[in-house]
Amino acid sequence: MITRRSTLALLAAAGAVPALASCGPNASSGGEEGESPVRLYWWGGDLRAGMTHDALDLFAAAHGDIEVSPEYSEWTGYWDKLATQFAGGDSPDVMQMDESYIDSYGARSSLLDLETVSDVLDLGAMDDAVLDTGRLDDGTLVGAPLGIGIFAVGVNPVLLEQAGVAMPEDTTWTWDDFAEIATQISDWAAEAGEDVVGFDFFGTGTAELGAWARQSGEQLFPRADETLISAATITSFLEYSRALVDSGAVPAPSEQIEDAAAGVEQGRFGTNRSAFHLQFHTQVQTFQKSSGSPMQLLRLPALTSGDHQMVNKASMYWSISAQSSQPEAAATLVDFLLRDPEAAAILKIERGVTAFPELQDAIEPELDEDEKVSLDFARDMQAEVVRPPLVTPASGVAFGDEFGRLAEESLFGSRPPAEVADEILEVLTSMQPER
Repeated sequence: MITRRSTLALLAAAGAVPALASCGPNASSGGEEGESPVRLYWWGGDLRAGMTHDALDLFAAAHGDIEVSPEYSEWTGYWDKLATQFAGGDSPDVMQMDESYIDSYGARSSLLDLETVSDVLDLGAMDDAVLDTGRLDDGTLVGAPLGIGIFAVGVNPVLLEQAGVAMPEDTTWTWDDFAEIATQISDWAAEAGEDVVGFDFFGTGTAELGAWARQSGEQLFPRADETLISAATITSFLEYSRALVDSGAVPAPSEQIEDAAAGVEQGRFGTNRSAFHLQFHTQVQTFQKSSGSPMQLLRLPALTSGDHQMVNKASMYWSISAQSSQPEAAATLVDFLLRDPEAAAILKIERGVTAFPELQDAIEPELDEDEKVSLDFARDMQAEVVRPPLVTPASGVAFGDEFGRLAEESLFGSRPPAEVADEILEVLTSMQPER
């Protein structure tokens, strides 16, 4: 499988964008723009695919002169394919982009400066605090944020009720409280002969470590006025994840790894076999649909009660390839997907709570009770969110793979957490961007 590290190698191979663009399949042959379909590529499950296809039907009715060729895949295969396509000069015209990769692609001039197509793609009504998350360090706008995503706890209230466990008070709960509740549910399931756990997996994801760092007053990639995560903080995180295994709050490490790779809709949480799951909050809609349960959202537990350090994150971006032979048509498509009220009513908030405030009010009547869970959660959190972390720099794209590999060694008990923490910090330090 291609990892973030090998993705970087492919991106480096794609670094000579002008040369690739001049000979790749997307290159213009001198004809008018729009002669070939605009290729649109995204990651996601069946729910997202259905919504997107419906919105594209509307686009086809409004823009009959622009044909769109849609493509999508699961997250696990998305970046492998995208890196290969860029390296071969065959990139999609429009693609979903994630904050972990936007600096890597953008810094290699692989993404179009969206302000060069501002006559077609109008982002003027978007709050600058959100829009600027799509800019490179030099100010170039390479991603149009689709909306807000907040890292939170998904909870299955049906399983809590079956286990006789009350809904946690998430304004005060701590990670210790969370472990105790998850263990209680796992213990109930074992006695009842149910294939259920309290919590599906924890300890190998950078979003988890990033939240732990923020609650410790630190960051993975700090600004000049912030502090790099310490070895002690990493050690406490690894010790906590291992303690979850020992208590039975989560499955054995091998089962956790298998479940994490199963995908959003096939994993334990999506099939009513885990009471809790950490997620970006708009994913709750996919879990609601796949499980048939009225999933809810809670604040992250805190290291110190009440100090959750919740943050807004650009849920994802639309970016346009610098290789595209038809940037105006691509920009017309992005503008439609972001700003058309009828498209917004179809797409709703599955990709994030829209970054255009007027559309939030416009789509609210179209949302069902499950969908309003995401919108209400995002609105409620705005009163307490803190300064978001830096977008992952290009130098740090491989950290997710390196951290996951090393954290697994601690999780499986093959190396002491403190020893692993020292190596993780060494790797992270080497990936800090030059200032």
